[in-house]
Amino acid sequence: MPPTGRRRDHGQTQDTNRLVDEIERLIQIDVGRRVTALFEAARGWLRSAASALATAPSVRVGLITGFYVPLGSPPAAETDGPVGAALLAKGFAEVGIPCRLATDELCRSACAAALAGAGAEVVPVDATDPAATIAAWRRCGITHAISIERCGRSADGAPRNMRGLDISSYTAPLDELFTAGPWETIAIGDGGNEIGMGSLPRELIAQHVDHGQIIACTTPARHLIVAGVSNWGAYGLLGALAAFRADWREPLLACLDEKLDLAILEAMVHDGPAVDGVSRLRTMTVDNLGLPVHHNKLREISALLEAGHGV
Repeated sequence: MPPTGRRRDHGQTQDTNRLVDEIERLIQIDVGRRVTALFEAARGWLRSAASALATAPSVRVGLITGFYVPLGSPPAAETDGPVGAALLAKGFAEVGIPCRLATDELCRSACAAALAGAGAEVVPVDATDPAATIAAWRRCGITHAISIERCGRSADGAPRNMRGLDISSYTAPLDELFTAGPWETIAIGDGGNEIGMGSLPRELIAQHVDHGQIIACTTPARHLIVAGVSNWGAYGLLGALAAFRADWREPLLACLDEKLDLAILEAMVHDGPAVDGVSRLRTMTVDNLGLPVHHNKLREISALLEAGHGV
């Protein structure tokens, strides 16, 4: 379960902790997956994930994302995940945190397009075998691995999509990279089959998620953020970091921007290409939800941070 002890440096007072918990409640809105029980089980981990980043003396981040949709029209990476990863990459760059991104070869173009849309195209993209990426991450001193909407291994070892389909032939085993350490691990997911969901009881996912018994990922994370949409988890993490670190507040708030989010999604869909993971169509949607839904979430988080400024 999420840790209860909290370090109080970098502004982590009782009031800022409450603010971060309010942000967590905003991103934990069910969009039809019946994952409310997963929200409850993961409550408090947004705070611990942000604390791990905000209090580390020297942070270097490795991002992992890209969820390939083989039956998409066209077959491509889905829009959920890389958008959030690109926003995180942009935010980290603005506060001086180096990062790089790992994905599959099949998802490389969509991820690169997302980074370009964010203005973070200088972030290296690793799309080789996990062993080579592990070596590269060790050489550059990665301290924190953050996986977002990345399909992970189920109990039989196969990564499975929300429909229960084995997508091993399209999905590199980046669970190996995530758990290879010495980096601390943070994961963001929304459906039970993503890297990090192994931190929750498999029985819980089986009970509440369609096909949960066979799709539940077994790979755990030290900090697991469960959101209604995985991109919202990235929004929430940026917001939590802005709450904890006054010196990071303005540049991170600037990343919670509707125009930036739009630019990233447009670049992904048009240049990736990328498809919606639910409808499997090449549309300007994420998880079958239009941009007004996602941009309202950005506004809600920003409004909370503005109202809580100075706590």
